[in-house]
Order: sequence, then C-alpha cells, then structure tokens
Amino acid sequence: MKIVYLESFQTRLNRQLSYIAYDSPVNAKRFRDGLKKAIHKIKKYPYSNRRSIFFDNDDIRDLVYKGYIIVYRITEKHIEVFGFTKNQLKAIDN
Repeated sequence: MKIVYLESFQTRLNRQLSYIAYDSPVNAKRFRDGLKKAIHKIKKYPYSNRRSIFFDNDDIRDLVYKGYIIVYRITEKHIEVFGFTKNQLKAIDN
C-alpha cells in the first residue's frame, strides 16, 4: 500500500522541524528520520494504531510518536497522512 503525504501534514511537520533545528539540527534530523520509519511501518498494519480521537471514522487513525499525533486515512488504494499535532492535554483545575 502506498503512503501519500498531504500538504497539510508536510507544512506542519516542516514548521516543527524548523523549530527543533533552531536549537539542534541534529535532533531535527533524528526526529524526522524516526518519524519516517514509524510512518513507513503503517503500510504493513494500517489498522494497528488507535482510532482517531478527532474523527468518528474507523478508517482514520492516530499514530502517536514522541508526544505528537500523526493522523492518517486508510483508503482502498493508499494511506493519506494529513494531520500533525502535539498532544496537549491540559489539567483542569477544580
């Protein structure tokens, strides 16, 4: 199965890589390479990741990588990687 990276994903990823590279270009490269490997593993078992917390659809999944959520859609022909966000759950003060 082919993996397709949509522009929305690429734009957000590039923005985050630039931010990381500001302090450490080496860490930005490591993050990018590790993320690519994690996404590549989706090909073999696309439904192995959790159902997306953002969408009510079994074909949309979340890959969690180092606190980031990569959202992808499984279709008959390919996998569309379209979302990239930081998992930011805030505590609620009582």
